[in-house]
Amino acid sequence: MFLLSNTPSGASFTVVKVALGKEVGKRLADMGFTAGTEGAVVRRGFLRGPLQIRLRGYDILIRRFEAAGIEVQPVGDWSAAHDASRFFRRFRRPKK
Repeated sequence: MFLLSNTPSGASFTVVKVALGKEVGKRLADMGFTAGTEGAVVRRGFLRGPLQIRLRGYDILIRRFEAAGIEVQPVGDWSAAHDASRFFRRFRRPKK
C-alpha cells in the first residue's frame, strides 16, 4: 500500500482506508475519502504544502499530515507521473 502524501502529481488512486481517527478522520470521510473511492492528485503544494485532490468530481485541498494518514492503491501506471514530476521539479529550484 502507498500513502496519499507520497503519490506523485497526475497519478490516479483508489482509497483503501483512512487511518486517522477522531474529528480529522470523520471530516475526511465526510469529504468522500471512503474505501473504494477513486481519485487523482492534481498537484502538490510548494515546499511540502497541501495537496490538491480530485475526488468524486470535486477538487479538495488537504494538508500533508492528513494525506499521510490515507492509504491508497495505485490505478494505472504511476511511473509516467513520477517521471514527469521529477522532470519538472528541476525547473522550480534556481541553480546556485
